[in-house]
Amino acid sequence: MKKRLAHGLKLMLVLSLVMSLLSACGAPSVQDTYPLESVSGSGNTTSYVYRAADRTVPEVAQELSEQRKPDQISAENTERMFLVYQDQYYHLQQDPNKTEDTLVEVDSKEYVRQNYDSSFLQGYLTATLIGNLFDTFGGNRSAGKYRGYTNKDTYKPSEGSYRTPTSIDKKAAPPITVDRKGSITRRGSDKDTSVGSSGGLFGRKKEQSKGTIDRNKSSGGLGGLFDSPKSSYKKPKTRVGGGRIMRRR
Repeated sequence: MKKRLAHGLKLMLVLSLVMSLLSACGAPSVQDTYPLESVSGSGNTTSYVYRAADRTVPEVAQELSEQRKPDQISAENTERMFLVYQDQYYHLQQDPNKTEDTLVEVDSKEYVRQNYDSSFLQGYLTATLIGNLFDTFGGNRSAGKYRGYTNKDTYKPSEGSYRTPTSIDKKAAPPITVDRKGSITRRGSDKDTSVGSSGGLFGRKKEQSKGTIDRNKSSGGLGGLFDSPKSSYKKPKTRVGGGRIMRRR
């Protein structure tokens, strides 16, 4: 009896581990990559521009910050926001030619140092960050007049010009990934907990029937998974016949 109980506990632990792994797999981790639209610079002085279609600036900022918490984020603004990550600056801008889209400009720290107008950044970043960013210029805080990709024709970057990305550029570009479409349907439930609009990993069609597990009521509520299988074996019938024993004379 003790061996059977120990074996059942081991099976229960294994099943619990498997279920936890399945739950992790069911997390809303479906990701889309924003298409790369333009490239500027080379080496450690680079700027990559992605297009987030049908996304406002605050929506993109929230998606990015939820996936990876920035070191600093500017105040919410419908036209322009900054997210700072160690050596990368995410400059989110509303596309003036297509206002329903957001342009995500990913600039290296060196690109920002050599091109951006520091007085322009003061409206979005802290004075401490700007001071540390431009300290290599001996206190000169006007390294450039650049104000972002949407203003590149008016405030041209001093380091290179923007061009259509090549296949090599796309491979070298920093990936921009966000949680987008996807859904998860719990097993044994018709309730759809959608993250977006597409099917999920554990989705089940509503017209399919649900599975059931019959527990053995005779085991005091603990039966079911570890109960002994019901046996259809029947003890064979035996006949007792009469007879006599005769001794040899």
